[in-house]
Amino acid sequence: MIKIAFYDTKPYDIPAFEEYGKQKGIEFKYFESRLSEDTAYLAKGFDGVCVFVNDVVDKKVIDILYSLGIKLLLLRCAGFNNVDVKAAFGKIHIYRVPAYSPYSVAEHAISLLCTCNRRIHKAYNRTRDYNFSLNELTGYDLHDKYIGVVGTGKIGKIFIKICQGFGMHVLAYDKYPDYNLSDVEYVELDELFKRSDFISLHCPLTEENKHMIDKRSIDLMKKGVGIINTSRGALINATDLLKGIKTRKIGFVCLDVYEEEGDIFYSDKSGHILDDDTLRNLLSMPNVLLTSHQAFLTHEALNNIADTTTNNIISFFNNDVLDTEVCYRCGNQENCKKKRKEKCF
Repeated sequence: MIKIAFYDTKPYDIPAFEEYGKQKGIEFKYFESRLSEDTAYLAKGFDGVCVFVNDVVDKKVIDILYSLGIKLLLLRCAGFNNVDVKAAFGKIHIYRVPAYSPYSVAEHAISLLCTCNRRIHKAYNRTRDYNFSLNELTGYDLHDKYIGVVGTGKIGKIFIKICQGFGMHVLAYDKYPDYNLSDVEYVELDELFKRSDFISLHCPLTEENKHMIDKRSIDLMKKGVGIINTSRGALINATDLLKGIKTRKIGFVCLDVYEEEGDIFYSDKSGHILDDDTLRNLLSMPNVLLTSHQAFLTHEALNNIADTTTNNIISFFNNDVLDTEVCYRCGNQENCKKKRKEKCF
């Protein structure tokens, strides 16, 4: 039986992985600890490791895992910015789940937008205290407004369709535009910032786009702009975001991710003092709505993640070639072995 060390385990992870694991002859050992240099040795005796977005998979961790005989790293998520893919090349094969449920993330993003725009969270809290005043609950019609969508992959495309259902005008930016999308105007990023009433981020995090929303880009935006981020926290410079809120340039912010979320999200911190001053100040703002990286969390997504991850495991040990394998040369037509129907190394 194939044995996999499963890091950063949460109760909602286990049922689907147990079901699909039993079906395919895979045994998971669940660790609550995140993968790090200190916990990597827990993987001794296993055939592979399974990690999530806040696990640390840097060169030191990769070298430890490799010394333990680990040849397989499974990401139960789409993004892989937390993995040093270059350090892993030639040592550990990396697989991800590129499309567990794009609907879950897109639907969460539009839910955040609607909630903030119509002050639903405020109205809920008021009525719980028998306060039925409508003061300061005025929102805007989404119909006929401009939504700027950064990233038009699977999630971005679904989000665009939902916005079009509201009658919104869609401005989009992507390094690789899909001009087959109907009623979508592709523009340069600065133009998107200038013209959008609302901006939603649906792109992966890279060295190139880190802090794409910062003081410079915020200065370009309309006064009262709404910003939604369900992708990766480091796409936004949180300090500059906070200043934009304080100066009233930004109308509202919806965040499902935060750059320094690693030691905070997925944990109950209600009995602790929050050391992160920036996050604490953001949470004190009445026009900031934050959820703790839950956009992916639907029953359908959890089942798809477990199904794809277990398929990745079986395919690896069957020596199959999958598009879900990731390496630092992926996407390079000349160097990528997957184009020749081979494993990355």
